Amino acid sequence: MLTRRDFGRGLGALGLAGGLPALAQKLRVMKVANTAAVNDPQQCFVTAGQHPKLDFYKPAGVDVEYVNMSSMTQALQSLRGGHVDFGPAVPGILLPAMAKDPTLDLVSVYKWLPRNANVIVVKPGSPIKTAADLAGKRIGVRSQGDSGIVITKTMLAELGLKDDTCEYIAIGDGAPAGAAIDNDRVDAMVAFDTAAARIELVGTALRYVPLTPKFAQVGSGWICVPRELLKKERKNLVALFQGIAKSTLFAHHNLDAGIDLHWAVYPESKPKGRTEEEARKELVFILKDRKNSWMRRPDDPDQRMGASSLAEWRANIEMSADSSKNPRLPEALGDPNRLFSNELIDDINAFDKRAVVEMAKAFRL
Repeated sequence: MLTRRDFGRGLGALGLAGGLPALAQKLRVMKVANTAAVNDPQQCFVTAGQHPKLDFYKPAGVDVEYVNMSSMTQALQSLRGGHVDFGPAVPGILLPAMAKDPTLDLVSVYKWLPRNANVIVVKPGSPIKTAADLAGKRIGVRSQGDSGIVITKTMLAELGLKDDTCEYIAIGDGAPAGAAIDNDRVDAMVAFDTAAARIELVGTALRYVPLTPKFAQVGSGWICVPRELLKKERKNLVALFQGIAKSTLFAHHNLDAGIDLHWAVYPESKPKGRTEEEARKELVFILKDRKNSWMRRPDDPDQRMGASSLAEWRANIEMSADSSKNPRLPEALGDPNRLFSNELIDDINAFDKRAVVEMAKAFRL
């Protein structure tokens, strides 16, 4: 099985080993603050392109290294401290943090989840029918630093409701979360779609409750970098995000291959105790909704991969002000244009997307 340590041998098989020393000298390894386990194949929208058969990063002089984090809050702290180069940007967490601490000078440069991948799930017989019914309830979240808390606050604020009487209970992932729902320790769970799918896989029946209308139209995942890094390493950041864009297209159009490539690059992520076919079936189920959220909606006026808009960031500010109960948040943040940048987007998208799609459709590992 090919691992990243086998990269040199893989290049030799492709007849490229002669260029390896020069390539290695120039390689810029970009560290990512990762709030999902690196062995989780939902990361294949990044990791597929690390495999030598695709090689979407190294020829441009970059590669990705995962640094695991326990929460979004820890990820922001690591970005501020310079321990990582890029990381997730959840507006409901990022914007209040930036308003409180002006030294947290981060800019969102790539939208990796252009559709809303958050979900509300309850037991099939639950009396909760709409997001408004979450008020005053026990809400399950993955951890106390998880985005599910701020997402609940955001939706209730949109409806003009308070979350003052809500109780947020950390129930983890998979089987522990399923048991908490089955045993009525919580009334609902607010999480990403992949977390809900993992709960369904352990046998817990779930009913999905619609998100609030305004929140449902907002993207759910950006990637941010320190502003100073954007100034100093523009070329490397373009190479990094173009590699992610290519990997995303590839994995969306051939999810089976994306999973295979992730397993090959990170062999420790391959599930133990069950057949490969069983493991693949589970992963395809987990990513059935997520793979579509990687791609822009057909009616999105800007189809460039990674692009943001001023209108959505103004909406993010408004929702964050409501959910954090801080009406002065917009004033503290200042010009919303400073929160995001599309300056890399045209260069990131300057590749043959059709060729990547055709490669994905024909690919065999």
